[in-house]
Amino acid sequence: MSEKNISRKDFLKYSAALGVSGILGTSLLSSCGGRKNSYVPLRQPEEYYVPELPDKAISGKELKVGVVGCGGRGSGAVLDLLAAADGIKVTALGDTFSDRLEGLRKDLKDNHGQDVPAGNCFVGFDAYKKVIDSGIDMVILTTPPVFRPEHFKYATEKGVHTFMEKPVAVDPKGCRSVIATARQAKAKGLCVVAGTQRHHERPYVEAFRKIQEGYIGEITGGNVYWNQGMLWYRERQAGWSDMEWMIRDWVNWKWLSGDHIIEQHVHNIDVFLWMSGLKPVKATAFGSRQRRITGDQYDNFSVDFEFENGIHMHSMCRQIDGCSTNIGEYIQGTKGSWNSYNHEIKDLEGNVVWKYDAEASNAAFKQQNPYVLEHVDWVNHIRKGEAHDEAEVCAISTMAGVMGREAAYTGKTVSWDEISASAMDYMPEKLEMGRMDMSKYTVPVPGTGK
Repeated sequence: MSEKNISRKDFLKYSAALGVSGILGTSLLSSCGGRKNSYVPLRQPEEYYVPELPDKAISGKELKVGVVGCGGRGSGAVLDLLAAADGIKVTALGDTFSDRLEGLRKDLKDNHGQDVPAGNCFVGFDAYKKVIDSGIDMVILTTPPVFRPEHFKYATEKGVHTFMEKPVAVDPKGCRSVIATARQAKAKGLCVVAGTQRHHERPYVEAFRKIQEGYIGEITGGNVYWNQGMLWYRERQAGWSDMEWMIRDWVNWKWLSGDHIIEQHVHNIDVFLWMSGLKPVKATAFGSRQRRITGDQYDNFSVDFEFENGIHMHSMCRQIDGCSTNIGEYIQGTKGSWNSYNHEIKDLEGNVVWKYDAEASNAAFKQQNPYVLEHVDWVNHIRKGEAHDEAEVCAISTMAGVMGREAAYTGKTVSWDEISASAMDYMPEKLEMGRMDMSKYTVPVPGTGK
């Protein structure tokens, strides 16, 4: 049966016979597939990872999971895990604040049949240790990202499988720590999945495969964007100390979030690094703060990343209401280009040579949510006893974001060697509720002003 004359009816019969991995292996979820493939691969299949993405994880022993960071992302992640697999039991919760913890605990009990005992609910900066020490198999790490490296390190030391939300750090010290821990986790046979969910999003995965097969040729450059309106913020309430306010308003503070070029735009930077297999060698950038209400970070960045072979990628992100929205990626190659807006590849004459077939995907799979599918992949590796690591790749993408951020903050071109060796450490000397020296938290101003 050739791809050229396969009918929709035959496709469904064929996919049922092959199973999920067979479908992905033949790249049937594409159109314009009838032309002969004369492309030169960027990499051979054994040199890169393509996840199997069934609708639900395989059955197996019951797995106990703990959540560290019970806010919006932690709540969403644990519900995605419950949708991804059967036999998951939420047994421990931890957060800096009791109200966030109790909100998730109540939702789990009232709406999802998961009753976490009070004795396994922990509050405070050391709650992560108590969750991890409670006898869990898996942990979801979704606190503000400044805490991620230490939490991941402790989970790995204790032999616990980790899901860690992006970004995985906010500074070079944290990125180096995550890379070192990721290698230890892999040596221990642990499974680590990061929250860069495009690695588990069906159209992105199929585009990745086609780019590796050589459909756009050698990569020559690209553009990545995350331009949207302002995110949320928290006005300071009576009785909140400096530390409490900053953590509750964490997405607006450099030391907690890393700034939005890392906290959010890391997704798009990561897509280019993932698709290309390249690492940036230096960055030149600018950015500013125009309308942000709280915190000490910028609300816009523009970065020119230069890569190992001299190609350039333009990175742009903005969080300002009333401006144009643009979220996506574009990659140019010697034979054509790919864009994420309609998930298609065009040749140099503008002809579509490949397009993701969403209709076929919807017919073949019930689950299309990448936030669920990343947990399907996580559980499958755990139940198969397979080591798996996504933390190191995410740490490299995070480091690239840090390099771009520092180039904008300083107004200077920053090299990869310089940033990766930097002693920069955003963690405060003391982690305790109370007063902080707020004079340290100012908006960066590049250049000398002369």
